[in-house]
Amino acid sequence: MDTELLARIQFAFTIAFHYIYPPLSIGLGVILVIMEFNYIRTKNKMYERMTKFWVKIFALTFSIGVATGIVMEFEFGTNWAAYSRYVGDVFGSALAAEGIFAFFLESGFLAILLFGWNKVKPAMHFFSTIMVSLGSMLSAVWIVVANSWQQTPAGYHIVGEGLRARAEITDFWAMVFNPSSIDRLSHTLSGAWLAGSFLVMSVSAYYLLKKRHEEIAASSFKTGLGVALFASLFQLFTGHSSAAGVAVNQPAKLAAYEAHYDSSAAGDLYLFGWVDEQNRNVNFGIKVPGLLSYLVYGDFNTPLRGLNSFAKDEIPPVNFVFQTYHLMVAIGFGLIGLTLLGVFLLWRKKLFTAAWYLKLMVVAVLLPQMANQLGWFSAEVGRQPWIVYGLLRTSDGLSKSVEAGQILFSLVLFSIIYLLLFILFLFLLDQKIKHGPDGSDHIVSSDLTARA
Repeated sequence: MDTELLARIQFAFTIAFHYIYPPLSIGLGVILVIMEFNYIRTKNKMYERMTKFWVKIFALTFSIGVATGIVMEFEFGTNWAAYSRYVGDVFGSALAAEGIFAFFLESGFLAILLFGWNKVKPAMHFFSTIMVSLGSMLSAVWIVVANSWQQTPAGYHIVGEGLRARAEITDFWAMVFNPSSIDRLSHTLSGAWLAGSFLVMSVSAYYLLKKRHEEIAASSFKTGLGVALFASLFQLFTGHSSAAGVAVNQPAKLAAYEAHYDSSAAGDLYLFGWVDEQNRNVNFGIKVPGLLSYLVYGDFNTPLRGLNSFAKDEIPPVNFVFQTYHLMVAIGFGLIGLTLLGVFLLWRKKLFTAAWYLKLMVVAVLLPQMANQLGWFSAEVGRQPWIVYGLLRTSDGLSKSVEAGQILFSLVLFSIIYLLLFILFLFLLDQKIKHGPDGSDHIVSSDLTARA
C-alpha cells in the first residue's frame, strides 16, 4: 500500500469509529430534555428515575466520544500537513468556535446534569439538561460547517502560490453558510436523533421482553418512538434537499450516486444494481426511468450531466459510492417503516405485547449507525479526488515527510486501542443495562398493556 492510501484508511477508520458516539450523544440529549420536561411537568418520580438512567448512558457515550475524537486532530498534523496548512485558517476558526461555543457549554453543564440532582433546584437542573443537549448539537454545527466548506468552499480567497498557497477567510458568515452546510447539518442532526431514539427503543424493548422495569421501559419506548417518527420523516426531506444541492454544487458526486454516465440522457433512479465501471453500465439493476431528473429538475426528460463529461481523473470510485449511497437510502426507508409500524401498534394498543416487533427493535439499534456511516462514506468518497472540492486534490494534501511504514504501524496501534475501547464501551453499557433504572420493578404487565 502507498502512503496516500494508508493515510486515507487510517483517517477513515478513526473517524468512523469516533462517529459511533457523537450521534448517540446528540440523540440522547434531545430525549433527556423530553424526559426531564415530563418530570418537571408531572412531578412523577418515574420520569425522574427514567431520566437518571438515561443520563448514565449519555455520560458513557459522551466520554468515549471525547476520547476517540482527539486522535483525529493529531492526524491533521502528522499525515495531512499540506492539507492543514492549506485550510488551517478556515478549519481553525470553525474548530475554535466549536470549542468555545459548544464543547465548553456541553461539558460545563454536564457536571450539573450528572451530579446536581439533589444540589440545585429542578428548574436549574432542567436548564442544564437543555444546555448539554444544545451544546452537543452546536458541536455538530461547527464540525459540519468545517466539513461542508471542503465540499462547497465559499467566503475565502487563496493567498500565496505553489506549496505556500492557502485558503484565507474573507467572509466568515459566507464560510459558515456555504452552499451545502444547512442541508448537510439538518441531515446529520436527523441521523443523530435516529441513532439516539433507536438506542432508547432497543434497550426498552429488551426490558419489555424480559418483563423488567416495564413502566419505565414503556414510557421510554414511546418517547423514543416519537422522536424517531419525527426524525425519520425529517430525514427523508433533508436527504432530498441535500441531494438537490449536490446536483448543483457537486454534479460528479450525484452522477456517481446513480452511476449516470450519459450527459445527453435523463437521469434514472436505481433501486439497486452493480456498477461495471469499465463498461460504464449497471448490471442487475432495477431503475425508475427519468426519476432522478424529475427529483432534480421537476421533469422526467431533462438531461442530467453524466460522468462522461468529466476528466477520468476527476471521477470518484463509482461502484463504491453507488453501493454505500443506495444502502443508506434503503436503511432510511426501513427506519421510516419501523417507526410507522410502531405507531400503528401503539394506536392498536398492541405495541407492548407484540414480541416479534420488540425483538426486531432490539437489533434495529444497528440500523441508524449503519446509515450514518454509509452516508458519510458516500459523501466523502464521492468528492474524490478532491480533499477540498475543486481546489486541492487529496494526493496534494499529504505530509511530505511521513512514510507508509509509520502510518501502518500507527494504524495497527490505533486498531488495537480502539478495539479495547469498544470492548470497554460494550461492557460498561451492558452493566448499566443489566442494572437498569433504580427502583422501577413494581408495575405488572396487565397495567402496562392497558396503558399501551
